[in-house]
Amino acid sequence: MPKKIRLGILGGGGDSLIGVLHRVASHINDNYQITGAVFNPNYEDNMAFAKEIDIPLDRIYMDFDTLVEEEMKLPEDERIQVCSILTPNFLHFPMAKKLLDNGFHVICEKPMTTTLEEAKILLEAQQKSGAVFALTHTYTGYPMVRQMREMIKAGVLGKIHKVDARYYQGWINAIIHDKDKRNSVWRLDPKKAGISSCMGDIGVHAFNMVEYTTGLKVKSVLCDFNYLYDDNQMDVDGTVLIRMGDHVKGVIRGSQVATGEENGLAIRIYGEKGAFVWEQENPNFLYKLSDTEPVQIYKPGHAYNTELSLDGTKLPPGHPEGIFDSMANIYLGAARAIRGEKYNDGEFPTIMDGVRGMDFIISTVESNKNGNTWVNLED
Repeated sequence: MPKKIRLGILGGGGDSLIGVLHRVASHINDNYQITGAVFNPNYEDNMAFAKEIDIPLDRIYMDFDTLVEEEMKLPEDERIQVCSILTPNFLHFPMAKKLLDNGFHVICEKPMTTTLEEAKILLEAQQKSGAVFALTHTYTGYPMVRQMREMIKAGVLGKIHKVDARYYQGWINAIIHDKDKRNSVWRLDPKKAGISSCMGDIGVHAFNMVEYTTGLKVKSVLCDFNYLYDDNQMDVDGTVLIRMGDHVKGVIRGSQVATGEENGLAIRIYGEKGAFVWEQENPNFLYKLSDTEPVQIYKPGHAYNTELSLDGTKLPPGHPEGIFDSMANIYLGAARAIRGEKYNDGEFPTIMDGVRGMDFIISTVESNKNGNTWVNLED
């Protein structure tokens, strides 16, 4: 059994949901050991949190630059091998760039950067370094999403006609209608979140899901945003028409003000032979629809599933698998890549998915700004 991969954590301290998700996911398959970290920008809070979760304090650093500097002084077989970037969006690029330039592997939250130019610079740095770069589009780790991908790849649906992806949440309702709150939350601050809130945070997940499952690329978009208030610079709701080919059309819908919604990511894919329906809040059920047969339901853990789906299933049939397991599958794929082992290209999103995601976000903002016009994504 290979030694555990030495993992560094950047951000995700305190009561951060994303921090808990990544830490638990990294432990699930026994591939990683948290070796060093900068959990919080305040050093005292950083140390206190490390004590709280029982992480050794000798490699809890004052800041990110100190982490890189001190780790590079250590022998290669002792230093951190891969860092997970869980910080606000504006820090993703400078951190990832410095890590790649110094030979570290990277696991990064989305969106990968705040501009398309930054994404391209990271791509060049990653290609130069040869390091593994995993982008945590968490939902690609669900066994039934992977099952859908493999079945579509095998031609089960035939030619794809239409896709419909949505991601509805309501959490910003508690913030957006209060002027002081909406002007103080980092996700609604373009200096920290980038140029988009709704599409940059959740719409890009739906976009990634469309491309991941179908194997097709979105070629152009037409977008309409809603900001709700004139003093709010960031979209909190949006609808995007997409073209994936001359006869392959669809829609991506995202909202952070969908009252009462929790984490409503869902996708429907329609082809000439049938359709698939999957919802994140009921992730164990993949529905296959047909004009000529009864609805079929696929569930994780059964022998009829594909190798990629079964590889990401940790429990016997009938036992729910959730978001921790989904993220853990991405960490598992990244571990195989870091160790130079064989892996399926669907095991984790790569830096190319990050570039595509930024292209999508930038294009939707441009489309809305130009009066709801079609904008082409780069090839």
